[in-house]
Amino acid sequence: MLLQLLKGKIHQARITMCDIDYEGSLEIDSEILEKAGILPYEKILVVNATNGKRLETYAIAGKAGSKVFCLNGAAAHRGSIGDTITIMSFASFTEEEASSFKPRVVVLDEKNDITAIRLGREPIV
Repeated sequence: MLLQLLKGKIHQARITMCDIDYEGSLEIDSEILEKAGILPYEKILVVNATNGKRLETYAIAGKAGSKVFCLNGAAAHRGSIGDTITIMSFASFTEEEASSFKPRVVVLDEKNDITAIRLGREPIV
């Protein structure tokens, strides 16, 4: 049996842009993506703490250091600039793998600066 577990998470990001005319997805600063263990084009779940909306899309790598979080295409209807969002990716694990796996969690502040990086609940930075 395979289990779906959280693989990577970016917590408390602030939306910096919305572009309804783009094809779709969520553009994310590539440095933050990497630290969360989320790959470009990987399927992600985005939850908006400001308005309660959720969406599934994929990650697009933005310019490193830009702190960009841009909702594109139809996804732009799910949030506004300044909204607080959490981005999550998931992976399939065997029960044996799941028993020891810990997700990478990146926590951001109101300026999208990294305040913590954890493996599960354990700090690594």
